[in-house]
Amino acid sequence: MPATTSSATDRSRIRSEDVLKVHRLAHFGGSAAVVQWLGARLGGWTGVVDGAVATAPELARRGAAEMAARGVRSAVLHGEGSAALLFALDDGRALAAVLDLPHPPGASVLLADAAVPLALVLRAEEAERREERAELAESRAREAVLHLLMNGRLSTAHQIAGTLHPPLPEPMRLYVVECRAGQRGEVARLCEELTAGRAWTVRCPVYVRHLIVLVPGDPAATSAERDPLAEALVAVAGDCAVGVSGQLGLREAPAAYTQAFHALAVARSRGERYARFGPGPEVELAAHAAGTGWARALLAPLHGYAPRRPQDPGAQELRATAHAWLDFASHATRLLKIHRNTLATRLRLIESVLDVDLARLPEQAALSLALRLTQGGAGGGAGSLLDREGATPADLDGVLRHPDLAAWARTHLAPLTGPDAPPRARETVREWLRHDAHLVPTAAALGISVPGTRKRLTRIEVLLDRSLLQSPSARYDLWLAHRAEELAGLAA
Repeated sequence: MPATTSSATDRSRIRSEDVLKVHRLAHFGGSAAVVQWLGARLGGWTGVVDGAVATAPELARRGAAEMAARGVRSAVLHGEGSAALLFALDDGRALAAVLDLPHPPGASVLLADAAVPLALVLRAEEAERREERAELAESRAREAVLHLLMNGRLSTAHQIAGTLHPPLPEPMRLYVVECRAGQRGEVARLCEELTAGRAWTVRCPVYVRHLIVLVPGDPAATSAERDPLAEALVAVAGDCAVGVSGQLGLREAPAAYTQAFHALAVARSRGERYARFGPGPEVELAAHAAGTGWARALLAPLHGYAPRRPQDPGAQELRATAHAWLDFASHATRLLKIHRNTLATRLRLIESVLDVDLARLPEQAALSLALRLTQGGAGGGAGSLLDREGATPADLDGVLRHPDLAAWARTHLAPLTGPDAPPRARETVREWLRHDAHLVPTAAALGISVPGTRKRLTRIEVLLDRSLLQSPSARYDLWLAHRAEELAGLAA
């Protein structure tokens, strides 16, 4: 075989191997892998350039500018001892290589062959980045809607939700689905399929394993019935647990979330892995008649607070901070998107404005109840009957002495002494509340270990259908119920 024929065959084989290598790198490693390999293969600088790339060699930048000015698809620009070889990609970009002279034979052919797959993979990467940005924007918009619902700002929530799909359901049931952190997208898609696209989903901003789902309510459904959606979710994703609220309006979204969260604590210990919130009165309803005026008076300094500087948090931000911290403790930073030092500073300011000690459970419980009784903020809610008659209780004890609260407390605490109660359930809860819901001093007071105390409280969670150890916790309502019972006993 003549030498020229052998040489041509070798060049053709090498070119085929290089093209195959470029395509493999583009498929498995992306544009960065292709560019890196080209630089190593040619022994010089290789990269993607446009008018905005300041890190490229000056010869490559000049070549890109010349290509753009002349409207050509390829160019060679010589400098002292080197040359820039450029091939157009798209959107004003070019694949460029700056090589010492004489540059390797076949460099132009290799760059021309690599330009087509590189342009395709760059386009695919840009589309993927746009999709990720769109998904992030939608996720943050949904989180904003959830935050607005939790703060009683329904009108704004509807405006933002109107740009998404589907519309917010009214009435609704709220589901909290607990699954693996990387599984939330799959569970969200499953919820949409099972509800024919009617489920409104949002990734919980506090707990990375939780997905919050708002589903249109069924007027004919009751809390005693099976829940087909929860059953289907658990059947498909067997390691999930699902808590379901009662059927409520959007205005009651904070209560719906709390109900679903408490139901989730029960679902974890059940074989079917889901639970609906058990029947029982809410303290906000029981305290509305006696407590609305007291709550507005307690929060008046906070609602009337005016920051000294424009950049300081105002009354609405402080109220949202207090609500988030009472619900989620240190995890409130994730919900509010603030640093833990900022959270600590705001809490000190709230303590100063309201003259409270937020380290104490009684004052936490009082503030939690006041916030729930004034969901609309400073001007929210009509005055109670007692308030209109000028008989607003002067303090929390006055509210808790009301007959409605006494009846609520008896119902709320009854399971602790019922036939299904574990041994010393009432004593365990009493000591836990007396020690501000801290496990270590509670265990010492009970004379048992901390894990033993935790196990007792976990069993009591199932008994009460309420979460105790994970926030949002029922500890505030339990403290209020115990205090109302004490006051009723003193009155008797």
